[in-house]
Amino acid sequence: MRMIEVEDVTKSFTVRRRTGRFRRSRARVRAVDGVSFGVEPGEFVGYLGPNGAGKSTTIKMLTGILTPSTGTVRVCGLDPSRQRTALARRLGVVFGQRTTLWWDLPLRDSLTLVRHLYRVEAAAFRSRLAELTALLELGPFLDTPVRQLSLGQRMRGDLAAALLHDPRVLVLDEPTIGLDVVSKATVRGFLERLNTERGTTVLLTTHDLGDIERLCRRVMIVDHGRLAYDGGLAGLRDVVGADRQLVVDLARPAPPITLPGVEAVRVDGPRQWLRLPREANAAAVVAAVAERHEVVDIALRETDIEELVTRLYGRARDDRAPSR
Repeated sequence: MRMIEVEDVTKSFTVRRRTGRFRRSRARVRAVDGVSFGVEPGEFVGYLGPNGAGKSTTIKMLTGILTPSTGTVRVCGLDPSRQRTALARRLGVVFGQRTTLWWDLPLRDSLTLVRHLYRVEAAAFRSRLAELTALLELGPFLDTPVRQLSLGQRMRGDLAAALLHDPRVLVLDEPTIGLDVVSKATVRGFLERLNTERGTTVLLTTHDLGDIERLCRRVMIVDHGRLAYDGGLAGLRDVVGADRQLVVDLARPAPPITLPGVEAVRVDGPRQWLRLPREANAAAVVAAVAERHEVVDIALRETDIEELVTRLYGRARDDRAPSR
């Protein structure tokens, strides 16, 4: 059974717009427009898109906060909007800009209250809390009031609260937003272990593309409510036609290197940047450069994920633009 199934889902809202000084009109806006996808057990999937693309609306339908206008949504085999209580026992959710912890209580007491909400047995709670305390390094601040925790500490506390009942699916909405480098590394490392060692299915929405590169083997990109891409990062490079760059350090400055199918896009003293098409044989290009020039160092660079996603957004906008 798939952990998440979304079939031809739309979600529309009625919005009021000013049409004059004293007049307003109503309009129907589709936040999600015919999205379909499935997530298998144990997958770690990134769900990307610009602001207003429909990511948060999708997440709210998956968690039962919103009901689809059309189509069907099932999570762990359940209808989220009709079986929210049953689903809550199998689903963990973390919203990076909101906390589920009690502001004036120590973190330990907040987690104890969460235990009662999910009706976790005392022995299972003690075992699970000890495990999460070790993995998330909660020990130094378990007895600190939540309001006194740093952002990174609070996020780790929220992750512990979402996982106390050992859910089968974890949905994360911007879990590393605003975190420093050390806190991000801690959270990413924990999520990676959670997925690989416990087999927890994870759906991650984020604007931090470093999270995607580190954690996700599959990426879904939504734009204006429609699924623009679903596949691996390597496939995304093929879809957008991303070139590679060969950075060559020569022993001495030289004119731009000329080779069939290769373009010198920048020259800075002895260093040159060569653009290689995806289909080019990098080893053959390196050999040709080394045969003609004295090479000190050479490096092959792939187009980074941020540039790939930006190009895909641009392509989607071009496809939607009316022809003239």
